[in-house]
Amino acid sequence: MSTAPHTASAPPPPFDFAAAANAEMAREGFDLTPVPGSAEQLQQILAGPQPTVPGAIDLRALPWSSIDNDTSRDLDQIEWAERLEDGSIRMRIGIADVAATVAQGSPLDQFAARQTQTVYTAARNFPMLPFELSTGLTSLNPGEDRNALVAEYTVAADGTLRDGRIFAATVRNTAQLTYRQIGALLDSGLCAPGAKAGQTSAALNLTPELTGQLCLQAEAAGRIRAYRQAAGALDFRRAEATPVVADGEILSLETTLHNPAMDLIEDLMIAANETAATFLHNAGRSSIRRIVRSPERWARIADLLRPLGYALPAEPDSLALNRALAAQRAKDPDHYPDLALAVIKLMGAGEYVLVKANDPFPPAHFALAAHDYSHTTAPNRRFADLLTQRLVHATLQNAPAPYTDDELAAAAEHCNQQDKAARKVERAMSKRAQAVALQHNIGEVYPAVVTGAGPKGTFVRVLAPPVEGMLTHSAAHYDVGDRLRVRLTHTDPARAFIDFEAA
Repeated sequence: MSTAPHTASAPPPPFDFAAAANAEMAREGFDLTPVPGSAEQLQQILAGPQPTVPGAIDLRALPWSSIDNDTSRDLDQIEWAERLEDGSIRMRIGIADVAATVAQGSPLDQFAARQTQTVYTAARNFPMLPFELSTGLTSLNPGEDRNALVAEYTVAADGTLRDGRIFAATVRNTAQLTYRQIGALLDSGLCAPGAKAGQTSAALNLTPELTGQLCLQAEAAGRIRAYRQAAGALDFRRAEATPVVADGEILSLETTLHNPAMDLIEDLMIAANETAATFLHNAGRSSIRRIVRSPERWARIADLLRPLGYALPAEPDSLALNRALAAQRAKDPDHYPDLALAVIKLMGAGEYVLVKANDPFPPAHFALAAHDYSHTTAPNRRFADLLTQRLVHATLQNAPAPYTDDELAAAAEHCNQQDKAARKVERAMSKRAQAVALQHNIGEVYPAVVTGAGPKGTFVRVLAPPVEGMLTHSAAHYDVGDRLRVRLTHTDPARAFIDFEAA
């Protein structure tokens, strides 16, 4: 009896991330169809000269630099600092002036208003504005003259801000830097007190002038951070699982840790956003603010910290929470990320709200301990920032408000809806990438923390690699913040499933 030769089954075809990303965007209601006239408008912008902004100051001679992710191409901000005679530090944050190029109500603006933000996935990005603008003409690319709105403020020795203002300028980025590169500089000790001024490392490819500039920026950011934390700003220090992608395929997961360069940019941008919000408020202009409300599940946060030796007050108190988190991070850094994640989940998401002109009690940002905070520093990828730029331009030119209060309120609500949808897309695509990367790890056991417990199921996040999935079987008695060990049982990239069971 003859037997047919055995043929090994072919491996499954690579998962089509691009197709899955397109389907996920459609599922969450994103309409990627260009607004009629968009192509013609884009060509007119690219063919014409850079718009002239009334009253713009020429600041191209300053040694501006940018710090962003290794792969970032939409550069929204550049930074420059100088020390004043009294020891305070004047900061200037140059923000790409997208409003000067993209006219309100134009086809490209209509699309941006509809989508409200750039959506990032491991497979591809879905830009709010065409790449020819967001990574080209309106990006603060090195060596290119660009329009900018500059948020200027002075940082005192105690971290307080003064002399805040915003003005239009022409700028030129002299160095495109990365978090990885500048994090290494700040970790090296070259910016520590007593280090030789201007000392640099050839391995980091930084000039003495640029090193001195970055150290000064880091000093200003450190002052701001210390002041904010003393006021109750929360510092979570989370780790993220970043897919390593080559030729559209997921090769592995890389754990991305928060580093000092990320702190530097975060603190300088928070101060710039506060400066913009205060500028509009002082001018008697309505605006859109970004807030995080006091957490509704404060009691559960207190329950998580009580066994660790921390007694939180009965009412939400960001300063008390931050002190407890900082103390626990110092005491047990290995297990701190799961505590931080649980608190983040219990805090709730940020949201956009209308603040009317001359409102004496605008809502605050609980997590940042900020009473005046807007989103202004990413106009290439967030519509709320582009809208705020138009409010700033109108204020600078003493012109009528470009939006009514009703229009601002509607825009804020639409941004909230799209923000929620974008997070769903990004989570689903991140889960798909993680599912592919983990498909050979079935059966492995990990320490984990419960991040969600509700009608849709119980979800856990393992610490290394930092990925999230559903807990199956006997999950009903777990709540957010509970710790356990879990076994990976199943992954399904097509359905964005990663399943664990209690080990």
